[in-house]
Amino acid sequence: MTIRVLLADDQTLVRAAFAMLVESAPDMEVVGQAGTGREAVALARGERADLVVMDIRMPELDGIEATRLIAADAELAQVKVLVLTTYDTDEHIVEALRAGASGFLVKDTRPAELLDAIRTVAAGEALLSPGPTARLIERFLRGPSAAPAAGGPECLSEREREVLTLVARGLNNTEVGEALGLSPLTAKTHVSRIMGKLGARDRAQLVIVAYESGMVTPGAR
Repeated sequence: MTIRVLLADDQTLVRAAFAMLVESAPDMEVVGQAGTGREAVALARGERADLVVMDIRMPELDGIEATRLIAADAELAQVKVLVLTTYDTDEHIVEALRAGASGFLVKDTRPAELLDAIRTVAAGEALLSPGPTARLIERFLRGPSAAPAAGGPECLSEREREVLTLVARGLNNTEVGEALGLSPLTAKTHVSRIMGKLGARDRAQLVIVAYESGMVTPGAR
């Protein structure tokens, strides 16, 4: 299956470089390039991309608002957003995750890492490094949450709460399964059920729910 990628960055040379990189991967194709946030939203709707690589700072409509509009559109429910930022300490990263982004990546990452990140997010995994994520949440995740409110952790079973805690600490399905003595498929099933109960769009929002509810605290292991 080919991953349809939309690139959103206000710098033409940056977009061109990313486009060459993405097109070099046999399992990806670039379906559009946007220079503004508004253009990114319009192209996401028109091209039905699987994933948007979104720069935070863009004219007309910044990457956070563009992400929020994409995430709020029921017709774009399957579109994932991977946010790019200059520094992993950028406070806007948390706002991007609240808005519906599935992960973040620094712009100076190695080419192979960007391609792996696209594959990870397109597959439905959250690209969240536990260290930077915990630090960011500790510093900035203090205002009203934009995470879904269909339910809270109290609606989860004991096993589901265990799974949510591990997901919030950055573990993937295989690692969650190993920690709890479950198969990766069973772990994946638990994660899907948790997202359904909490009304979460993806694993990134599960992380926010876990931190904001106090189930996981920054620095905890």
